[in-house]
Amino acid sequence: MNFAESKALDYDFDSRGWEKADSPEEADLVLLNTCSVRQTAENRIWGRIGFYKHLKEEKDFVLGITGCMAERLKKEIKAKAPAVDMVIGNFNKDILLSYLENHDRNFWNDDLVEDREYAFRDVHVGENDFKALVPIMHGCNNFCSYCIVPYVRGREVSRSPESVLKELYTLEEKGIKEVTFLGQNVNSYNYIYADGRKVSFTGLLRIVLENIKGIQWFRFISSHPKDVPEDLIQIIADEERVCSHIHLAVQHGSDSVLKRMNRGYTRSGFLKLVDFMKTRIADLSLTTDLLIGFPGESPEDLALTIDLMEEVGFDDAFTYYYNPREGTKAFSFKDALPEEVKRKRLAEVIDVQRKISRNIKRKRVGKVEQVLVEGVSRNNSNELLGRTSRNEMVVFPAKKDFIGEFAEVLLKELQGNTYRGVLV
Repeated sequence: MNFAESKALDYDFDSRGWEKADSPEEADLVLLNTCSVRQTAENRIWGRIGFYKHLKEEKDFVLGITGCMAERLKKEIKAKAPAVDMVIGNFNKDILLSYLENHDRNFWNDDLVEDREYAFRDVHVGENDFKALVPIMHGCNNFCSYCIVPYVRGREVSRSPESVLKELYTLEEKGIKEVTFLGQNVNSYNYIYADGRKVSFTGLLRIVLENIKGIQWFRFISSHPKDVPEDLIQIIADEERVCSHIHLAVQHGSDSVLKRMNRGYTRSGFLKLVDFMKTRIADLSLTTDLLIGFPGESPEDLALTIDLMEEVGFDDAFTYYYNPREGTKAFSFKDALPEEVKRKRLAEVIDVQRKISRNIKRKRVGKVEQVLVEGVSRNNSNELLGRTSRNEMVVFPAKKDFIGEFAEVLLKELQGNTYRGVLV
């Protein structure tokens, strides 16, 4: 979401004739778009602020902070970082440019209107992109006990189908090949018209597929297990242009931990959903999030998580250990685990997932896949990198003319998490 919103800001600046600086030392404006999901993300921003503080001793420029950290820590940033000229929270990004053009450079989010509804931007893409991220909803109503998102992003707001289509028409004209729909909980999308008509996420997908013919692949992220209706699973199964890769964040395999996390589903309910998806969607690729070391997590809870991983067979997982966030319910939980225990358990989970991922990928060697070619391989300038519909990475020798295009590739072997292939 932050990446998409940064693209939207870039697009706004470009449309006004502003040019991107080649280096921080040449910039008239430096804008840091921030994340607050984990403390490590905020720590990096404090480090960047320190860097720009020293740079301002040599050159005058405007330093701005926006995003979730700006929303969460307005007063703290103002008190601790006098080098920062402006702090703009998530609900005022749309008026940032007008303030830069028409107001004094020194202003703060608390000078602006606080209770504004989130305003979706018109376009979230760069000039030479062939893939695009399109936010269709913002905020979250779930209030998982560990998560800061509802407090910095607000309650769920769905973007109108007309606004989504308008952006997609623009992207279609630009030759975009793949679109990923974004939301903190994308499949709870629910746009309600003034006359009471409702459009669900599945309904939006149907509208898009009917009206947009020039964009070949559609993806979406992130999905909450409690909000996956049968008709959504069916449209993925039926429509080739909707990629068969789903990121479904289970977070944990123990019912007692899921309940303390306030996730709204059980282990058995999740497994039932996965079984249903696998029976309906051919060649399904399923990835997940796993949060290890939550307060009160026992060795038995950890064993249940590993057992669930092996039963489901996730293609991959984003794994992390619990990081307390002030303002969330779990921040006050008393039975926190020591850091070294969380790290050890996380390492065990990562090792298990690596073995599962590798076993799944090995079985796919020898298949021919359509890939969207993304660019030149970092390790070999004579090879290109692409992704399959299942979101698997493939490198293969080919001319750079293929970048931004689709290609048929034979998966010849697996090296690490990446396939090596050849053009068919």
